[in-house]
Amino acid sequence: MASIEKLPMLAEGYERLTADLKALREERPRIVDAIEEARAHGDLSENAEYHAAKERQGQVEATIADLEDKITRAQIIDPTSLSGDKIIFGATVTLLDDDEKPVKYQIVGPYEADAKVGRISYNSPLGKALIGRRVDDEVEVTVPSGDKFYLVQKIEFI
Repeated sequence: MASIEKLPMLAEGYERLTADLKALREERPRIVDAIEEARAHGDLSENAEYHAAKERQGQVEATIADLEDKITRAQIIDPTSLSGDKIIFGATVTLLDDDEKPVKYQIVGPYEADAKVGRISYNSPLGKALIGRRVDDEVEVTVPSGDKFYLVQKIEFI
């Protein structure tokens, strides 16, 4: 029997997934109503409203199944309960880039990642390169724009 792979995530990522799931479940009756209304218009073979509603129903059901899977496999991690001198999931790291300009990232799950707000996935090229590193380690990572070099300046669990 295959083991179920846990998905590490922060509490706010878990809450966002459950909110998305709730919203989709609430949309189900409206989709059924739209299908019934479109069906009442007659010939289904040329009924664009019916086909659009059925397609939306399929998308919603697939997304619900995906979210339910992620939620059941979620392993909620509180970064403030962590400590250590290595970069792990949940750590907030300050790096110096090639220009010795500090950049700050938190290592999060793939569903919480948003580089614009300083959150990178542990599965991303930079996330993979950072995991297990310590302060003063040099990190080289290959990204689409080329090779980047960083120096780990600080590791925090906030």
